[in-house]
Amino acid sequence: MKKAILFLGFLALTLSNLYAKEAIILYTGQTHAMLYPCSCPIETDGGIARRSTLVKELRKKHPGLLLLDCGNFTAGGLMDEYAQNTKLDMQRSQVNLRAMELMRYDAVAVGPDEFNFGKSFFLKNVRRSNPAFLSANLESDKVFPYTIKVSGGVKIGIIGLTDLETAKRSEGLKVNPPAIGELVAKLRKQGVEVVVVLSTLGEQENLKLISQVKGIDILFAGHNPARGETQAKVDSTFIVRPSWQGRRLGKLTLEVKDGKLLNCKIEDERLSDKINDDPAIKAILPACYSDVNCKKEGMVATCQNPGELRAKCNFAKPNKVSLLVINAKDCSVCQAEPALGLLKKEFPGIAAEHLYLPDPAAQKLVNELKIQALPVYLLGREVEKEKNFDKMKDGLELKANFYMLKPQLSGIAYFLDRKPRKGSFDLFLSLFDKDTSRLLEAMKEFKPELHFLAVEKEGGFDAKSGSVEAEEYLRSVCIRKYYPQKFWDYLICRTKDIKSSWWDACLGPANTAKVRACARGQEGVKLLKENTALNKELKIMFGPTYLLENREIFSSRGVPGKEEFKKLIKK
Repeated sequence: MKKAILFLGFLALTLSNLYAKEAIILYTGQTHAMLYPCSCPIETDGGIARRSTLVKELRKKHPGLLLLDCGNFTAGGLMDEYAQNTKLDMQRSQVNLRAMELMRYDAVAVGPDEFNFGKSFFLKNVRRSNPAFLSANLESDKVFPYTIKVSGGVKIGIIGLTDLETAKRSEGLKVNPPAIGELVAKLRKQGVEVVVVLSTLGEQENLKLISQVKGIDILFAGHNPARGETQAKVDSTFIVRPSWQGRRLGKLTLEVKDGKLLNCKIEDERLSDKINDDPAIKAILPACYSDVNCKKEGMVATCQNPGELRAKCNFAKPNKVSLLVINAKDCSVCQAEPALGLLKKEFPGIAAEHLYLPDPAAQKLVNELKIQALPVYLLGREVEKEKNFDKMKDGLELKANFYMLKPQLSGIAYFLDRKPRKGSFDLFLSLFDKDTSRLLEAMKEFKPELHFLAVEKEGGFDAKSGSVEAEEYLRSVCIRKYYPQKFWDYLICRTKDIKSSWWDACLGPANTAKVRACARGQEGVKLLKENTALNKELKIMFGPTYLLENREIFSSRGVPGKEEFKKLIKK
């Protein structure tokens, strides 16, 4: 009997080793003590009370999950758009930390913003029983270099790293260059199966660290919140970015077998208004810290007793503010809604009237006010009496009896002062963006004139990725001149592996010596100047940006669908 039991036990152990173990990590970062849902025109997501509810729900589904923060969870500083004054920002930070305690965060990284209110404020908060404050390169006996946790049977080592800029605020606490190679090896010797780094270093420092230290499975980039791409992989390391201001809760599902990370699946859990507030968090959360935390559609809000538990949102009907929106009937890309949303947010009493060219009333105003681009937004002078007028006035220009929203805020979709060119299509792009290869493949059949996002500087050109990108553009314009039939195929091939130095492999048997000579000489400079002249004229700095018939201009996130683009061009 004993032998049978031993055999069955051995069989169960053997079978369990055939299958991968699963660990769950929830994470936030760069929240800057954002306590409430964002004041966004759409998807008003976020808020610590919603986050707490979702964490509790996920803990029921996944007992033993880990909850981490990548740092910069303190209010104040340049990145905190809701900063008010030291007293209220300190108070907001403490409420945020108390909420993180109640949510039972396992560990947090120490970022530079944790010192926004000095060393004593930081050290006072480090003494909390949870979460564990982590930094392997900040010298303080109150901070741990790492911690080891178990989730789903997986032993996980978590290391914290603090940005070197923190030394300017830390009042004597030394911040050393990150050197964690020995620490990673030590964790492996202790049976750690997955090594996680919570980093508040900059992007280049993170990449340098990954190249120098082998064995980092996951790096949370707390210095670079996600506003697009949330996950990348460099060598064998997954780089994961938290959602800005905690608007979403990140969720990682780790698949581990034989002590190795096989896969890392990422999901962003929206903190939408469909999630109820956690009563335990609401009990410590003031109703508001400022007027912006009070929201009721079509009403003017005032925060009474901000930051106190007796705080209250008061609402009143807004004053009427007239708004004229002038647009063009034949414009396919003139979307007024985003700018209208911005104006209604600041001036809830807006009453909008729409005029369209070539209607005489619209044309008269365009001529009188010398308007050069559409859509245009004209506020009545009564806006001067609104409480948010001072906040907005730098974005407004007085024209006759109107305040016009400046193009920097409203955007431009239609040029009135440019001569239309039937059938023309210009595309402004960077070859170093992650979707460029797919974009080129999608746009090839439409035959756009390509313009590279380079800018002239003394002695040459510059681009977002530096001289390497500028050199690629010099080569590309030379290839277009000497081998026009190979130009598009070269770009598509090149952008599939843009960091490779073997550019000539994409050109085939063509005369690369001719291209090199052109790119390195004044001929290449002249060609690139011609290529970027329109960028300079229209002040286009980002892409992909599209100019149709020399008049309609718009941008896209990612790659537009071919059918959708065909419909746009037909319009």
